Amino acid sequence: MPLAKHLSRRRLLQVQGATLALPFLPSLGRAAEAAAAAPSKKLALVYLPNGIVRRCFFPGEEQAEIPDFIGGFDADKVKAQRQYAREPGVSPIELTSTMQPLADVKDELTLITGLDRTYKHGQDVHAQGASCYLTSLSPEQAERQGIAHPNGRTLDQIIGDVAGQSTVFNTLEISCNGFTAGKEPIEFDNISWYGPGRIAPSIREPRKLYDRLFLRESYRDHVADVTDLVLADAKSLSARLAPADRHTLGEFMEMLRGIELRVEKMERMMAETEVGAPLAERLPRGEYIRLQMDLMLTAFRMGITNVCTFMLGPERWDATLMYEGVFDQPVQHHNMTHNQKGDGYKELQKIDLFHMEQYAYLIRRMRELKEFDGSSMLDNSIAAFGAGLGDGATHQYYDLPTMVAGRAGGQLRQGRFIRMPSGTLNSNLWLTYARLMGLDIESYADSTGVISELWA
Repeated sequence: MPLAKHLSRRRLLQVQGATLALPFLPSLGRAAEAAAAAPSKKLALVYLPNGIVRRCFFPGEEQAEIPDFIGGFDADKVKAQRQYAREPGVSPIELTSTMQPLADVKDELTLITGLDRTYKHGQDVHAQGASCYLTSLSPEQAERQGIAHPNGRTLDQIIGDVAGQSTVFNTLEISCNGFTAGKEPIEFDNISWYGPGRIAPSIREPRKLYDRLFLRESYRDHVADVTDLVLADAKSLSARLAPADRHTLGEFMEMLRGIELRVEKMERMMAETEVGAPLAERLPRGEYIRLQMDLMLTAFRMGITNVCTFMLGPERWDATLMYEGVFDQPVQHHNMTHNQKGDGYKELQKIDLFHMEQYAYLIRRMRELKEFDGSSMLDNSIAAFGAGLGDGATHQYYDLPTMVAGRAGGQLRQGRFIRMPSGTLNSNLWLTYARLMGLDIESYADSTGVISELWA
């Protein structure tokens, strides 16, 4: 893929054949052009694996019955057993016990309930939860197109075709799986598809992601790290910038240095893991996820991409992971979702809380990062959070846990609880995101219309 298609008003630092795109720096461009420009809109689609503990997440369900395990392809049989039929409407957001880590950013996000995804017998429910999450291709549509499972071209790829015209990559795909040995088919660890049967593989390793963003493969033998490579050129450039741009450049270079050090730290931790143990299971999950998030935000800031899918972990994948600060020993997330009886759900909720903390971190970081016009990255972004399963025990594919943060350039209102009519297709939300990101389309997959309640 070419390094850049059209990076207007950006400076490219080039030394010894290596190239690094900088954030938007208005003082490098013509004054009129800079004044007329608006920050690009970004879309981050954060995926939660294995569903969620419903009774602790959804408002009004604290006393709900703890679900029994329902496996195989019987998830559709529990659809008629809905215990809570919420009255559609909009109200201020309610923070349930699982949402408490989001307390300081609650005015920046909206909770949406009532969304269902399409479902088809014949594909493992976890694989379908991930691989069909952003396609929303109905079984009927898939059959007409001759597709074995409803895996079409995903939302991120369609939006990237338009939003990626001025960036290096149309889209970026990231996973926080971390395991080097495969335990499940690739469908369990990807939510992005170029088209039927053509998975857009997610990048698990921070070093590989770092190398891709900074194109380090071409000059790894020449320098130790990218910040050393461009430091001299950046210092020379800084002298010609306006004060605000000098601050932006300095902040950006400091951020790169911090990421480089954290990548190296992760590599040392993996190298020091005892022989015979799976390396990735000993990596602290929080540090790993936040590092991947910061790499994604750096890609946004540099104009490398405006669209990214981000998996907090793989579906199912019975393997132990170390949730630092939560459990003393590695645990299996998927296995715990099937053991919610008694106090089992309380232990599982600890992982949900952990994932909420990571989402809160992403929102705070996007709120802190400033664009060239003084607005925040969050002001110009859609930072979505959701799962392809409503509950990991029942494997239900309806009433999916869904939140969205950011204001999409002033187009989104936040701080609300939107209760959609039960059975609203999640493809309606995907169509809404596409329209917010500038696509002029009337429908997406099996959508029936936009979620107008989201619009400012």
